[in-house]
Amino acid sequence: MSKVNPPFRAEQVGSLLRPVEVIDARTKFKNNDISAEELRAIEDDAISQEVRKVESLGMKVVTDGEFRREYFHLDFLEKLDGVTVTGDIEASSDAKGKTGFSPPKLSVTGKLRHSQTIQVDDFVFLKSQVTQTPKVSIPSPTMVHFRGGRAAIDIESYPDMDEFFADLAQCYRDEIRALYDAGCRYVQLDDTNLAYLCDTKMRQASEARGDDPNQLPRTYAALINDVIDERPDDLVVGVHLCRGNFQSMWFAQGGYDPVAEVLFNEMNVDAYFLEYDDERSGDFAPLRFVPEDKTVVLGIVSSKVPDLEPQTILIERINEAANYMPLENMCLSTQCGFSSTVHGNKITPDNQWAKLELVVNTAREVWGDS
Repeated sequence: MSKVNPPFRAEQVGSLLRPVEVIDARTKFKNNDISAEELRAIEDDAISQEVRKVESLGMKVVTDGEFRREYFHLDFLEKLDGVTVTGDIEASSDAKGKTGFSPPKLSVTGKLRHSQTIQVDDFVFLKSQVTQTPKVSIPSPTMVHFRGGRAAIDIESYPDMDEFFADLAQCYRDEIRALYDAGCRYVQLDDTNLAYLCDTKMRQASEARGDDPNQLPRTYAALINDVIDERPDDLVVGVHLCRGNFQSMWFAQGGYDPVAEVLFNEMNVDAYFLEYDDERSGDFAPLRFVPEDKTVVLGIVSSKVPDLEPQTILIERINEAANYMPLENMCLSTQCGFSSTVHGNKITPDNQWAKLELVVNTAREVWGDS
């Protein structure tokens, strides 16, 4: 099979607002009012409708909207043997300094093993519904480490952290191989931690946990490389960096400068989905470190606010980014998904579809129909 050509000029990052019927069905399932099979049938129908809508906008890439997940990361990671969901992280703040959401924390309580496939059945259904390229977004393996650090990893299971990272990488290799065998050729790793390491307070917190924030980007690049370096030639892998996305709140800020050189030159992914929707992400200067054989998807359309960005402003920003790397090596997307958790951002479905249409139309304006 020849290699597919993502990322595409107009990209769908991942999650979409959950339809009311999916949210209602999830509640009924938790209350034991419907079976797992009934819930899945409702999700199937909603995904099928979502796929048709996305493709009608002109998107060449389609996800399942993450309709089957409650959290972008927990639903996946808790299916690994040895991972336990416990407690809360320290409360974060939104842009106005108000106390915000604290997601559950992952702990490693035993040996990490991939004893079951996680996204394969979901991918097989998605693939059966699309006419364009299906993409699977999964949480980055760094999500198992950063929040808790050494203290959240059972010392008896992993007295040696090298063994921990080796087992974690093997879990991901197993899942990605299973996805590939099912026909998947496009995988996106969703990673908040590399972006969090751009935030002064987050860096200080990692130091307090006993980690070196200057070394962590290299540790994480090595981990991701261990997962993907032996991937087949026709499998495209991107990494999406996010500073938090819960009900339109964010959790970190700071430009990419602290991680840029390592991110772009020591991590062997094909593409980078970069959050650039507002001043929290800094300027485009770090893009000067991007090598010529890699692609950057500029996330300059916000999935957090309902207002549509003027297309002229988006084009100006793309051209500004082109001062630091070739225009031909760039694509366009929203800065994140619209619903990283089941709760969704504070926008309407109409806002969401207008944003995605804006991405498609702006990409056509800048790059033509290529």
